[in-house]
Amino acid sequence: MAISKSAKIQAEMEKVKAKISDQQTKLKELEQKHREAQNEEIVDIVRGMNISLDELPGLLQTMKAGALGQSVPKSEAPEKEDMPE
Repeated sequence: MAISKSAKIQAEMEKVKAKISDQQTKLKELEQKHREAQNEEIVDIVRGMNISLDELPGLLQTMKAGALGQSVPKSEAPEKEDMPE
């Protein structure tokens, strides 16, 4: 007795589902490894700066404020009137 066309398709679907599951597992593992590598890089950078653990939060806040443009007062910006033409 020959295997029906729908049974062949069903078997192929099961194979594909198994492959997808394996790939999803592999993706999760790679994402975790990537996160760990990023964390190691961050730790290496911070350790290279020779900053104490007590100073770190303040430094990060200062850097964050600087990235938002809040650390430079507007009065320090050169005005057009002061510039020679």
